Amino acid sequence: MIQKITTFFICCALLIACSKNALTGKNQLTLLPETELQNMAVGEYQNFLSSNKVVAATNNKDAEMVKRVGNRIVKSVETYYAEKGLSEKLTGFKWEVNLVDDKAVNAWCMPGGKIVVYTGILPITQNEAALAAVMGHEVSHALLQHGNQRMSQGLLQQLGGVALSVAVANKPQETQNLFLGAYGAGTQIGVLLPFSRKHELEADRYGLIWTAMAGYNPEEAIYLWERMEKASQGQKPPEFLSTHPSEGRRIDQIKQYLPEAMKYYKPVTK
Repeated sequence: MIQKITTFFICCALLIACSKNALTGKNQLTLLPETELQNMAVGEYQNFLSSNKVVAATNNKDAEMVKRVGNRIVKSVETYYAEKGLSEKLTGFKWEVNLVDDKAVNAWCMPGGKIVVYTGILPITQNEAALAAVMGHEVSHALLQHGNQRMSQGLLQQLGGVALSVAVANKPQETQNLFLGAYGAGTQIGVLLPFSRKHELEADRYGLIWTAMAGYNPEEAIYLWERMEKASQGQKPPEFLSTHPSEGRRIDQIKQYLPEAMKYYKPVTK
């Protein structure tokens, strides 16, 4: 009987917990208030930085580059949202960009714009344009609330669909693991929830737009993914590919998105 009641309330929650995304204009299932996730991200981000080696931009060219590219991506997003009359949708975003010294081929963005790039991905990006494509892609996941959807899925599957506040109070470690896994920051805690192909393509599309608006040629994304796939041949796929599944048709799809992105492209002037 209790199980039936629980199932009933979960079904009701699924029916009412739809929101319209500002970018796509489409309804999406988000059980969690984005403001709660942004608040949670502040603490988790600081925990991550305190337990990892952050590379200071004051005396490191790579860290300086990551900051520079990240700031240009952020400016692109803010400009795009302002032009569309959507600036209020960025309320709560307090952007931060950091490079951490870690061999993992990875990057991610938490709710509220908390961005991390790992040094291990830089040999694959190789240039600022490809790095912009990576960071634009990750920022898009946050803007499109894909992590919220994965976190919601995890709460339903593992914690019975309870409210986030209840989950944090009663299952703090499990909730933290779900959060880190949902946003690609949990490489040390086990298997991450993969983004769906739909989510990946959405993030690709808007990531190319941010890249172009930042003054970087979005065509570099093609060569980035070619290098990313080569990096996984004959060995365990990098974390970036584990959480961002790449299929053979992905590059073809990126090529279809390029004409739209190129409309925003004006080469960067240093």
